Amino acid sequence: MMENVHLAPETDEDDLYSGFNDYNPAYDTEELENDTGFQQAVRTSHGRRPPVTAKIPSTAVSRPIATGYGSKTSLTSSMGRPMTGTIQDGVARPMTAVRAAGFSKAALRPEEKIRQLEKKVNELVEESCIANSCGDLKLALEKAKDAGRKERVLVRQREQVTTPENINLDLTYSVLFNLASQYSANEMYAEALNTYQVIVKNKMFSNAGRLKVNMGNIYLKQRNYSKAIKFYRMALDQIPSVHKEMRIKIMQNIGITFIKTGQYSDAINSFEHIMSMAPNLKAGFNLILSCFAIGDREKMKKAFQKLIAVPLEIDEDDKYISPSDDPHTNLLIEAIKNDHLRQMERERKAMAEKYIMTAAKLIAPVIEASFAVGYNWCVEVVKASQYVELANDLEINKAITYLRQKDFNQAVDTLKMFEKKDSRVKSAAATNLSFLYYLENEFAQASSYADLAVNSDRYNPSALTNKGNTVFANGDYEKAAEFYKEALRNDSSCTEALYNIGLTYKKLNRLDEALDSFLKLHAILRNSAQVLCQIANVYELMEDPNQAIEWLMQLISVVPTDSQALSKLGELYDSEGDKSQAFQYYYESYRYFPSNIEVIEWLGAYYIDTQFCEKAIQYFERASLIQPTQVKWQLMVASCFRRSGNYQKALDTYKEIHRKFPENVECLRFLVRLCTDIGLKEVQEYATKLKRLEKMKEMREQRIKSGRDSGGGSRSKREGSSGSDSGQNNSASSKSERLSAKLRALPGTDEPYESSGNKEIDASYVDPLGPQIERPKTAAKKRIDEDDFADEELGDDLLPE
Repeated sequence: MMENVHLAPETDEDDLYSGFNDYNPAYDTEELENDTGFQQAVRTSHGRRPPVTAKIPSTAVSRPIATGYGSKTSLTSSMGRPMTGTIQDGVARPMTAVRAAGFSKAALRPEEKIRQLEKKVNELVEESCIANSCGDLKLALEKAKDAGRKERVLVRQREQVTTPENINLDLTYSVLFNLASQYSANEMYAEALNTYQVIVKNKMFSNAGRLKVNMGNIYLKQRNYSKAIKFYRMALDQIPSVHKEMRIKIMQNIGITFIKTGQYSDAINSFEHIMSMAPNLKAGFNLILSCFAIGDREKMKKAFQKLIAVPLEIDEDDKYISPSDDPHTNLLIEAIKNDHLRQMERERKAMAEKYIMTAAKLIAPVIEASFAVGYNWCVEVVKASQYVELANDLEINKAITYLRQKDFNQAVDTLKMFEKKDSRVKSAAATNLSFLYYLENEFAQASSYADLAVNSDRYNPSALTNKGNTVFANGDYEKAAEFYKEALRNDSSCTEALYNIGLTYKKLNRLDEALDSFLKLHAILRNSAQVLCQIANVYELMEDPNQAIEWLMQLISVVPTDSQALSKLGELYDSEGDKSQAFQYYYESYRYFPSNIEVIEWLGAYYIDTQFCEKAIQYFERASLIQPTQVKWQLMVASCFRRSGNYQKALDTYKEIHRKFPENVECLRFLVRLCTDIGLKEVQEYATKLKRLEKMKEMREQRIKSGRDSGGGSRSKREGSSGSDSGQNNSASSKSERLSAKLRALPGTDEPYESSGNKEIDASYVDPLGPQIERPKTAAKKRIDEDDFADEELGDDLLPE
């Protein structure tokens, strides 16, 4: 047995620290790859471990360990699992345990769960941001809330497993910041402010103070301007001076807030500081607005000069012109000619031009004694800057200002100055001149300048449209359509040309093409009342009333108070036989515009048809107010009184009509019949007047006839052989599509009533409202039927000739 005992090697007793640096090479882990015994053990045991069973391990029984040099040592663990070990060079290899010290699967599970939960929180934050960018704000907020809930669970689990120092603060910050942003996007400002306060008050979050800018923005949206300025200034104090760009943006927010509160002097100080430190277009424009608000002319001029001097920082257009015929260079230039960078440069330049033009139009009328001098000053400043091409646009705008002031001559003179300019400016000026002359109905001048505009720039759609308008005004619709087509080929979005070509096709009775044009225009201008009206009109011309009604319904959804659209709907429903719907829309039209005589006429006829004559009276009275010289409305009022049983009121009305229109035959007939029926003494007086009037008209007719026979007379528009009956029919026929049969036999408007032959005076009449329903008979006195007064006969001297 002694052969297995290993003695410690002898050491130098004087060396107290000897042996500490010596170790057995069997424990050298760096050489395990070269250890043949270890590699053999791995190859033989890897993948052959029995599965772990759930049985309770029994108490390990101590067994003798057989050892020997070079022999394998076999141990049995408490689980019955064999362990292997070898002795190399007299040193026993350490035996592997079933599980490592201090490590277990139970400890692995919480860490894995924490990692999975952390991954899920990150995914929810990303999904929330993506939903926000796609415009789905509600989903973005739900995801942000879910991320917040899961993040709190994650923090609690981490606190149970690890120390608080290991909490992922970056993740917490991201979750809270995203949640606050989503609250703000959904206009839940109170919740957003509370969430931002949680971040700002947590000292563990570095640079959280700059979020006070976001809080200031929320207060600005809530119009709490004092708090907005306070938070902007707090954020400005916490941002170091090295972050120059951010500080400039915050100062710009402060200046805008001062403008909203009316503190223009403070706003001017903020924007002037920005323009001295880092000039930009928005700050310069806002500075001009602030100076304009206080009316300081000198400051406005200085601010405009500062705005003009802001560098654009974009490449010149020469960069995109090929200097040689090198195909590689040309290909490269073609590739960058419209890339994203080039588009951004164009947008920046367009924004600069917009700010400068707007500022010039704003200050030009006030910086000098007259707006013309002010415009001249702005033009000179612009000419000396990098925006020299804007000078011509300012001059054209000057002409438009003259137009707004109704100074037509000055506008024309200003525009005529451009006739010798370059083609683009000349075309723009000539286009405006053509438009001006067209509005003045001077079509020859309009056509001349339209030709000049087209010749200067053949691809100017406005010039081509104006030329088409002048041709359209002269009635040459085919040629006008050609100009409109050419304008659309140059600019397919030219809405004026598209609308005009639709009108042209209507004139040419090419209704399908007209409808196609208006439908295309409707796709561009979805809520244009004019376009919707034209589409409905085309369908009406195509005899498709259902489609016309559908488009008119869309029209009144856009302009619900348009009386013409409502009356047209009533007319279409009336033609379809739907009286109730027609009445509804006619009545709505009357409410919004109670002076449309056709609508009033229809409503009165509707109430007569439905035997509500009392309600018809108010409409005919209004018609008589609108057209006081038209006797028929007053006759209708009197007839309504009679039919409703108010004979005294009817008699008074007829007497008033006779006083105003003493030569009205129909009124005298009514008076004779009513006086006869009631038994008044005035009947003979009115009968005599009626006979005299008939004789006067007969004599006048004979004179006209004799004059016509001799060739010296001309046929009068109001006198002829057609007679009163013919006049009545002609008057009613113009409205036959809108009036019921009860109104088609109304007397003429203001034409005298004439007899057509040598007959006795006809004192009978036909009720213009039609026969009324039979009145109930009473026992006191048997009365004749009052419906038709024509059944009664008068004396021979009152009979019609």
